[in-house]
Amino acid sequence: MKFPLFGRSNAATEQKASATGPVIAYHGSGRVAWSPRDTVSLTRTGFSGNPVGFRAVKLIAEAAAALPLVLQDAERRYDQHPLLGLVTRPNAAQWRALLFEALYGQLLLSGNAYVEAVGGEGVPVELHVLRSDRMSVVPGADGWPVAYEYAVGGRKHRFAMTADHKPICHIKSFHPQDDHYGLSALQAAASAIDVHNAASAWSKALLDNAARPSGAIVYNGADPAGMTSQQYDRLVAEMEMHHQGARNAGRPMLLEGGLDWKPMGFSPSDMEFQKTKEAAAREIAVAFGVPPMLLGITGDATYANYQEANRAFYRLTVLPLATRVAAAVSDWLSVMAGEALELKPDLDQVPALSAERDAQWKRVSEAAFLTDVEKRHLLGLPAVAEE
Repeated sequence: MKFPLFGRSNAATEQKASATGPVIAYHGSGRVAWSPRDTVSLTRTGFSGNPVGFRAVKLIAEAAAALPLVLQDAERRYDQHPLLGLVTRPNAAQWRALLFEALYGQLLLSGNAYVEAVGGEGVPVELHVLRSDRMSVVPGADGWPVAYEYAVGGRKHRFAMTADHKPICHIKSFHPQDDHYGLSALQAAASAIDVHNAASAWSKALLDNAARPSGAIVYNGADPAGMTSQQYDRLVAEMEMHHQGARNAGRPMLLEGGLDWKPMGFSPSDMEFQKTKEAAAREIAVAFGVPPMLLGITGDATYANYQEANRAFYRLTVLPLATRVAAAVSDWLSVMAGEALELKPDLDQVPALSAERDAQWKRVSEAAFLTDVEKRHLLGLPAVAEE
């Protein structure tokens, strides 16, 4: 059964808009509202050049893209539907998981994600994720986007947003100081990323230029002139032969002739620098909403804590992101299909939430004062259609 959207008719429809729209349009019309930090530079330093940021984005994007999705309306859940087939195979080069992983990755890295619909009227033929750093919003007189411009090199393509079937779905994170673009986790963690990258560069420079040996052999002999050249060459040869390499690890050293071994370790300032790097790594993980122990950051990591951290990761980070993105995509596609459809993650197939879902199913099923329709609604299921 199809549900017409927005009550389309030949009669004139009432125009509704926020009173602040003209002010927004005047403030941003005619220019690109760039984010406070350049998206390309942040991606290079915080994702391509930082292992913590890279793993956090990959962990969230892969987990959210792997969630099974269901398509339903107010009456039933669909096993077969044109929109379900489109989402399952959005284009010739990508399956559902690949497209949604790219979509989540763009949203995490830039705070914005853009999906292009290819095709004429009705259900699109293909879906494509566009790069956020190449897209810019063109606001209209009322403050809402009238077009999107996609620029590559010196060429631009404009997607008009004035028709009923809009070719671009723009998903953005909340930004308190920008009317058209979202705020990414990379921007919030930019300072911590700089500290972490600087600490890694300092460690690399220490190894290249001033790496401290594990210890030193000090000559305390009676001869004030020190060791002869022959004694020195013999000592170096014995060190290379008997005390270097993995097979000689831990081998005792026999010193003679006034030689003494002085072990050398990290200074207090070096140890504090390492703690600063670990603190920066934790801040990056917190900005993305990933428990530090899931990224291998030092700390308490017992099995029970790991289970709780994984459950919290799905409940507080993965599910809200996947639910919001799926809702935006389904609302956008529903207008083209002419049906009121809902695309959402299937919580009953998420292993990390199996204990919570079992408890909820038991609690709802034992509530005798609820009807079957009410129980299905509480479990996120559509009502059973009357035969």
